Amino acid sequence: MSADRFRYYLRVRYGECDAQKVVFNARYADYVDLATAEWLRALGFEHELQSGELDYQLVKQTLEWKAPARYDQVIEASVAAKHIGNTSFTLATEFRIAGAEPVIATAETVYVHVDTRTLTKRSLPQSWRDAFQRGATDTVDHAGWLGIRK
Repeated sequence: MSADRFRYYLRVRYGECDAQKVVFNARYADYVDLATAEWLRALGFEHELQSGELDYQLVKQTLEWKAPARYDQVIEASVAAKHIGNTSFTLATEFRIAGAEPVIATAETVYVHVDTRTLTKRSLPQSWRDAFQRGATDTVDHAGWLGIRK
C-alpha cells in the first residue's frame, strides 16, 4: 500500500487481549470491520451505509499474522480495494503498530453487495466501483494517537 493510504487508528483495549496481553487473533476480524466502515465513510458513503443502500456480506476472509500487537498499543489499519467484481469487492487491510512501518498482520476480505431486505446479490453501481478503485487517503483516529503524538 502507498504512503498516501487510508489510515484508521484504534487503541487495543484490555478485553481484546489474551492472558499475555497480546491481541487475541479473532479480534483482527473486528478491526477489519471497523476499518472497512470508516473507509467507506471516507469514500463518501455515509448516507448509503445508514440507509442500507450499501449493504454487504462477508463471504471470505483470510488473515495472516507476522508480529503481535499488545494491550494499550495503537494499531494503524490501512484499507484499499484489491479487486472489484460485478457484485463483490475484495479489500486488503494491513495492520501496523502506529508510528512503525513494519506490517504486523494482513487481511484479505471478500464482500458481496446485497439487497437489504432480501439479502440477494446486487450489482455494484459504476459510481461505487469507481470510488472503491480510487480509494481514500483520509485518516480516522479513534485512538487519539495523532493528538497525543504532537
